[in-house]
Amino acid sequence: MHDTEEALFRAVHGIAGRFAGQPVPVVMEALLLHLPKAPGLQVAEIRKIAEEISVGRDPSGL
Repeated sequence: MHDTEEALFRAVHGIAGRFAGQPVPVVMEALLLHLPKAPGLQVAEIRKIAEEISVGRDPSGL
């Protein structure tokens, strides 16, 4: 499970760097395309991540 979590954080970090400040739908699309599949990851959580990235934050913690 640790490897999956690390892969998620790294993917979010990369997307945050490339898509910071973009509209939420654009960030959502990038997240849905590039996030590794993880059990329990819900669309609502992905939207919250997209909203953070959209306002220029990096929610990955990296």
